[in-house]
Amino acid sequence: MKKVIGIALICIGVALAFWGYDIYDSASAQITRTLNGETPLEAWAAMVGGAVCIVLGAFKVKG
Repeated sequence: MKKVIGIALICIGVALAFWGYDIYDSASAQITRTLNGETPLEAWAAMVGGAVCIVLGAFKVKG
């Protein structure tokens, strides 16, 4: 059962990371970065959350 949860976490993590990058690379985010240098919080949260899910999933699959 741990491996199934691990694989699910990895899949969710990859999806979150791609979604975060998509937000980061959107036209509105590029305009915001150009004007005031800030990156949307949703982009960082999704990319970091995705990375955490991938790492946790890898440990579940390994162990």
